[in-house]
Amino acid sequence: MTRTIAERWCCAWLLLLLACLPRPSAAAEVTRVDPRTSDVGFVLRTRWGQRLEGRIPVLAGDVRPVGAGLRQVRLRLSARDVEIVGYPRYTQLTRDEAFFDADRHPEVTFVSDPFGPDLVRTGGALVGVLQLRGVERRETFRVEPAPCDRPLLDCAVVAAGVVNRGDYAMDRWSFALGERVQFRLSLRGEEAAAP
Repeated sequence: MTRTIAERWCCAWLLLLLACLPRPSAAAEVTRVDPRTSDVGFVLRTRWGQRLEGRIPVLAGDVRPVGAGLRQVRLRLSARDVEIVGYPRYTQLTRDEAFFDADRHPEVTFVSDPFGPDLVRTGGALVGVLQLRGVERRETFRVEPAPCDRPLLDCAVVAAGVVNRGDYAMDRWSFALGERVQFRLSLRGEEAAAP
């Protein structure tokens, strides 16, 4: 069966069109958060001025394309592994039902709104939904300007934000602890093929 000239012409235009489409690049790939080189910390202050530094050492997540050149961050943090540095007793209190309630809510998650590629280079507001103790709220983290050309891969993306404990029903021990929890994230990544 031979093709007509019109069919061949149509196929040639289709092939030319496909050849001109942009090819997937590193920017179109998923970047996994590397838990070995990333760090999530937080600070609580007591009513007596004591500064308690905490960390969440077990984490996972990625930064993925969501279309139109935009990307999205998805993070999962293990509430069961939360610790207050140097204070084992405070660590246990932080994991119990008064705070993270890790037995009932083992993960803290953050899913950002889609953002443009310049955000991680120049800094700015990263807005998204934080889920903590089963409560979802929109929160804003400030991303610091990156000191390298390929943030997340060649240098850490650093962001900070403040969360009010009472917004997530973490209101016990108010006589001893301040309301504000300051979070700081330092995230490094590794490239992985898009699913």
